[in-house]
Amino acid sequence: MDRMFIFGLGYTASRVASALESRGWAVTGTGRGGAVAFDDEAAVRAALTEATHILSSVPPADEADPVLTRYADALGGQWLGYLSSTGVYGNTGGAWVDESAPVGSGRRTARAEADAAWLVRGARVFRLPGIYGPVRSALDRVREGKAHRIDMPGQVFSRIHVDDIVSGVLAALDAPPGAYNLADDLPASQNAVIEEACRLLGQEPPPLRSLDEAGLSAPARAFYAENRRVANGKAKRVLGWQPRYPTYREGLASLA
Repeated sequence: MDRMFIFGLGYTASRVASALESRGWAVTGTGRGGAVAFDDEAAVRAALTEATHILSSVPPADEADPVLTRYADALGGQWLGYLSSTGVYGNTGGAWVDESAPVGSGRRTARAEADAAWLVRGARVFRLPGIYGPVRSALDRVREGKAHRIDMPGQVFSRIHVDDIVSGVLAALDAPPGAYNLADDLPASQNAVIEEACRLLGQEPPPLRSLDEAGLSAPARAFYAENRRVANGKAKRVLGWQPRYPTYREGLASLA
């Protein structure tokens, strides 16, 4: 039996786990959806010896990758996967980036270092842009009165429906190691996404404001500090992957 051990069974990885279990896999892991405590070293190492596949969705902490810091010596011979971020590319001023682009120049230097460390180990590294899906989308922010439209002409982002991440990971189970951008086909402004969510809900869009007027948190402001378009051609070509939700329009319509 194929056995997947997942470090960090959170929002995205738990959906990967469910998809694997529906295919007859045995899945266990750490995190809020897991049965093994990350700090229970004996239990983790025992599970890793039985695993045929290992996936980590644990982000860096204190400028280091917690999984590699503690369990790197137990990773050998298994299929390896790592959920990374397109934040490793930094700000490109709206230009397109693919997996050949340099990394490490943005605000997420620790993430870039972790990304590189997993690649060296022969992992399939999935670089993910803004993730949305059930209970975590522009629709929910509009319903909760937390949606913003920011006056920043030319600002675009890529995004990905969580179920398209799942299909990308599954497609990579038989794929060669390397970095793969899993992003939709239409980078767009956050304003366009909020406006579409409002249209689907029959609500008026929130007013257009400056960053200062919006009163955003520091992490939210940092989100607007980068501007890039993420190319997904390698994942389509090598993995045979196609996003079920090629743009935010199809994705939001499915959630509405």
